[in-house]
Amino acid sequence: MNTPLPSPDNAPAKTASEILRASVTSYFIPEHSSQQISAHARRLTAGLLMLLAAAPLAAQTAAPATAPVLPDTIARSADGVVVRAVRLDAPIRLDGVLDESVYERVRPASGFIQIEPDPGAPAGDQTEVWVTFDSTNVYVTLRCFDADMNIVATEMRRDNPQMFRGNDHVMFVFDTFYDRRNALGFLINSIGGRMDGQVSNENQFNRDWNAIWDVATGRFEKGWTVEAAIPFKSLRYASGGPQTWGFNVLRPSRTLNEISFLTKMPPARGQAAFQMMSLAATLVGLEAPPSSRTFEVKPYLTSSATTNVPNDLDKLTGDAGVDAKIGVTQGVTADVTYRTDFAQVEADEQQVNLTRFSLFFPEKREFFLENAGTFSFGGVAVSGQNAGGDLAPIFFYSRRIGLQGGQMVPLRVGGRVTGRAGAYSLGALSIRSDEVDNVSAPATTFSVVRLKRDILRRSAVGVLATARSVSSAGTGNNNAFGVDGTFGFFESLSVNTYWARTHTDGPLKSGDSYRAQLEYNADRYGVELERLSIDSTFNPEIGFVRRADMRRNFAQFRFSPRPTSVSGVRQVNYTGSLNYIENETGVLETREQVASFEAEFDNDDSTGLTVTRSYEFLPKPFDIASGVTLPVQGYLFTDVQVSYSLAQQRPYRATFTLNRGSFYSGDKTTFAASGGRVRVTNQFSLEPSYSLNQVRLPEGDFTTHLLTTRATYTMTPSSFVSVLMQYNSSNANLSTNARLRWEYQPGSELFVVYSDERNTVSSRYPDLVNRAFIVKVNRLFRF
Repeated sequence: MNTPLPSPDNAPAKTASEILRASVTSYFIPEHSSQQISAHARRLTAGLLMLLAAAPLAAQTAAPATAPVLPDTIARSADGVVVRAVRLDAPIRLDGVLDESVYERVRPASGFIQIEPDPGAPAGDQTEVWVTFDSTNVYVTLRCFDADMNIVATEMRRDNPQMFRGNDHVMFVFDTFYDRRNALGFLINSIGGRMDGQVSNENQFNRDWNAIWDVATGRFEKGWTVEAAIPFKSLRYASGGPQTWGFNVLRPSRTLNEISFLTKMPPARGQAAFQMMSLAATLVGLEAPPSSRTFEVKPYLTSSATTNVPNDLDKLTGDAGVDAKIGVTQGVTADVTYRTDFAQVEADEQQVNLTRFSLFFPEKREFFLENAGTFSFGGVAVSGQNAGGDLAPIFFYSRRIGLQGGQMVPLRVGGRVTGRAGAYSLGALSIRSDEVDNVSAPATTFSVVRLKRDILRRSAVGVLATARSVSSAGTGNNNAFGVDGTFGFFESLSVNTYWARTHTDGPLKSGDSYRAQLEYNADRYGVELERLSIDSTFNPEIGFVRRADMRRNFAQFRFSPRPTSVSGVRQVNYTGSLNYIENETGVLETREQVASFEAEFDNDDSTGLTVTRSYEFLPKPFDIASGVTLPVQGYLFTDVQVSYSLAQQRPYRATFTLNRGSFYSGDKTTFAASGGRVRVTNQFSLEPSYSLNQVRLPEGDFTTHLLTTRATYTMTPSSFVSVLMQYNSSNANLSTNARLRWEYQPGSELFVVYSDERNTVSSRYPDLVNRAFIVKVNRLFRF
């Protein structure tokens, strides 16, 4: 890595690490920024860039010496588990019937091991697996035994998370580059519903990655079967020829409330343990064809009719655009988009905000969701989910692109490069938005660059930079730069850390943020410690900061025994935490002490009790509701919460929560029925949820209602209709969003979308505010 490279003009030769350090430092930290970035920060950055270039390669786990010999396809030893793939003489016919000769002459891999309810014991309902291949596809066949034949299958819609949470299913994962931390996952339930996604860094799963593959399921007298074919064209892997991949299989049995894996996995991770590729089996014997360069083109056409009542405006419009995907190298892919359109995206689910901080809404647009894990930073996922709660900033928050003041801003052209090259992960994105006068959105270029290097067994260091050509303040630009490290030790110990700085032209100037977080998350014990600092001037305008001007110290301790003397109880959790937040001047603004108890039952129901004692100082008046303003002062209040959650596999389920206690200068009662789902048939379901906040304060009383219902009818695994209706009393809003999606051929889709928004203030019958009817069709061409 440090071999001297040629240098022009007889200049002294430089090593690769010196060139990387100089070039990246000069790009992200130009000399004119020296006043904004301290000498200490520059030294830290330069040191990390040197580490990126010169750090030893990530420790790759070599294939265990013991490999199975046909007809056996699995070997278990102290070194690990090895599974052998078998070459086929003829393609498998995907019909869910295991009648090909290969199933008779080759023994399946089996011996699944529980992580629930009896960690380490053999699975009660066993699973048999064959991995086979030909010149075109890699096939995974599974035979799933079910003693009672009480198979839970309630969803067919592709990528519906209910399949993972509440259905009998199998999920297999391929670590095609054998880096022991990233993978591709494929999930199938017994009625053909499927999900696919990307595993990043062993702790994130992005189900918005969609591959082209095929699957069929069937039944036999003792269970159900799966035959799946994944084209090599849908995968990225090392150069063609003999392959060594990581491989694992997850099998939940809902009747037994049992979770098992092909290899022994830590029970603390539950079903999410499928992400831990460092503990997966090694797949040998596979021979892949030389990978052809990906080249996909997907043009679209859309037409819309819109009505805006306040502006007395009716419009009929049409548009067209195109997306393209190009394989740059074996592991790096470029995506290009022109006139990007997101008409098919489902509306946001509304929230009621009783805090003085911003709400977080997840990204739903496919262009930004694919490969999103590449841009995670400092142990915080781009989805906002992280072990340290929701206060750590998200350095790259793609909803800052193409949205302004709740209105869509057209995106003209953009590109993205993501992928892996050896131990490096690379992500780069640049996209240009149009100017829109009525929402004060000037034409702006958004750019993000992410570079990360795997080190050790489960660790990585990296840099991330963002740039916005026009600041949201409307003058100058906004830039942000950060360095981070994520370190995994043993099975349950992790450390996440970062330092970041932003610079904004104007009064905010520069601001820093840093984080050091340690988490030990084992089955019986858990500990989390965090120090988080965010300056009041820290302003990543392509990021999300829920709360600035803070110095946070956080500690949490958990004890989770599995009682054997209490019938019907699988595990209990005792948790205590302290959250202590000061502002930059050292004034205490938030102190939160939490004690909670949770019990999980053998039937997968759970119940909990949580007591929270809080202190909150308001540095300025807080308008908590219309006509209700809380004055500047400190408030001490206590809240008690009880909850009960019905198991995910039930035909009807929900989590019921009741909160009661003091709240600022008065009191608050909250009732919520969240995560609701009623299965009418295997193809039709309702997902109702409701929350009520009843607040009584000396400054004024108010009550909020939030009612949401989603109805989904799935015709086939590739076509569905869904309707999302929402009523929010806090803004007197009633909205409807209905969508038809039909994947008429793999990768090609038709969307029909209707949405409207109504105001419930002026009359008994809600007044129409705006309405839209949209038809969109795209077509995938794959070369």
